[in-house]
Amino acid sequence: MSGILMMVIAIVVLGGAYLLYGRYLQNKWGIDPKAKTPAYELEDGVDYVPADTNVVFGHQFASIAGAGPINGPIQAAIFGWLPVMLWILIGGVFFGAVQDFASMYASVKNKGRTIGYIIEEYIGKLGKKLFLLFCWLFCILVIAAFADVVAGTFNGFTADEAGVVSKITANGAVATTSMLFILEAVALGMILKYAKLNKWVNTAIAIVMLVAAVALGLKFPVYLERGTWHIIIFAYILIACVVPVWALLQPRDYLNSYLLIFMIVGAVIGVFVANPSCNLEAFNGFNVDGQYLFPILFVTIACGAVSGFHSLVSSGTASKQVKNEKSMLPVSFGAMLMESMLAIIALIAVASFGKGEAAAQGLTTQPQIFAGAIANFLSVAGLPHDLVFTLINLAVSAFALTSLDSVARVGRLSFQEFFLDDDVDESDMSPFLKVVTNKYFATVITLVLAYLLAKVGYAEIWPLFGSANQLLSVLALVACAVFLKKTKRQGCMLWIPMAFMMAVTFTALSMTIVKLSRAFMTTGLSLGNTLQLIFAVLLLILGVIVAVQGVKKLLEKKDSKKAVA
Repeated sequence: MSGILMMVIAIVVLGGAYLLYGRYLQNKWGIDPKAKTPAYELEDGVDYVPADTNVVFGHQFASIAGAGPINGPIQAAIFGWLPVMLWILIGGVFFGAVQDFASMYASVKNKGRTIGYIIEEYIGKLGKKLFLLFCWLFCILVIAAFADVVAGTFNGFTADEAGVVSKITANGAVATTSMLFILEAVALGMILKYAKLNKWVNTAIAIVMLVAAVALGLKFPVYLERGTWHIIIFAYILIACVVPVWALLQPRDYLNSYLLIFMIVGAVIGVFVANPSCNLEAFNGFNVDGQYLFPILFVTIACGAVSGFHSLVSSGTASKQVKNEKSMLPVSFGAMLMESMLAIIALIAVASFGKGEAAAQGLTTQPQIFAGAIANFLSVAGLPHDLVFTLINLAVSAFALTSLDSVARVGRLSFQEFFLDDDVDESDMSPFLKVVTNKYFATVITLVLAYLLAKVGYAEIWPLFGSANQLLSVLALVACAVFLKKTKRQGCMLWIPMAFMMAVTFTALSMTIVKLSRAFMTTGLSLGNTLQLIFAVLLLILGVIVAVQGVKKLLEKKDSKKAVA
């Protein structure tokens, strides 16, 4: 199959899914375009801030899209292009987009609250506590990993085997551009809030700022060491977590969304110009080098098809910004389909290389393979290979930092909500509750633990990230399915994704536990593997408890909750 044919199939399937299935869900769930959203009713200038659809879309898309939809398909390509492509398209439409849309819809209908509150309201307090605790720990792990990855991409120096230190120009350019994005985001936030310009004027301003930041970054690279970047990045996240979303989060994601969209459009053009051949086998078997297609394929592709983290963004930050209910479809459903398109491009990219060809060109990491392939495609159109390669790497790196903004805020909100129940009167809280629910305290405790984890080595438990991420998807689907049933709305379209993701997650965790337990009984385990075993067991227990509680509610014959308006 040629690259063009893959691209055409993806465009037709994903575009058709938005027009047909997305609008079907919108009608079935009773979207009211005139209904006031929590962003208006609870506007607080910090988290609840109404924004135009294109701005919230930028936030959602930039937050959920990063290295995930690029790394996952490239890693999963060992099974062949056919299962990867099928899962991206089927999973992206019927699993990921449905989950993201349902999570945002349930949140909007519950005053913009997160999935944790929805679990408390429709399943029980124990489920909520376990879910929020898991979310908080998950966010700490992601912050630690992403911050370290970003610091690595910003690191301006490298040393060879002889100890000779040299500068890394590409990293310095990425660092400069990313820092300029932050400064420009503040200015753009002021413009969006106070100037009240036409959306096309805002778009033009954002694009000019984007081009200027990239040009200056390439011209004036900044060279700092990895440890220094760690401190700068965490200081930035600290500020981004507590300032109003309109001042930094919204405009920064808005800027970055254009960068990613330009990257996708450029890649699509490159595919149609170069028409790369597919050098992957269609199917390599159910067991490849000891890796089983089920569940490894579905855990590995993750963000390109379905990701639990998306539900945290949909219900944690974006739901507090949508102006009206009709915006939820393009913001959540549409952003997920756009990410699936990026995953298809990543598949075409890795398929364009013959066996060993990418490594021979010095392309070893997944982002490098992706950037190298797109640069090869566009060089056919006459664009400089090195420039395109640098720009694609810059885009991928920029989005890792963008995801940090959102995941850190979600972690802060999860910590705060863990201590708040519906029956707690916020005006009559104990001193302890006032401290732990304070946004500054919640932010500091979250980031301090993440910083320590980044320094001591998150890599010991990172192999469980895929399973943990997909477990979040299970819990979100369970919560949304219960919400839809309790509020007399059709939710059967969530049942198959929910059951399938349970099978995927619980199988993956069980395989990890069995493998590590056998090693423990025979040769013993290192500290890292011991931590993996402990976390895997805890994740499995957590998932089973919340899933069982949710399924019981789904199977109840009588509904005790009234429909939410």
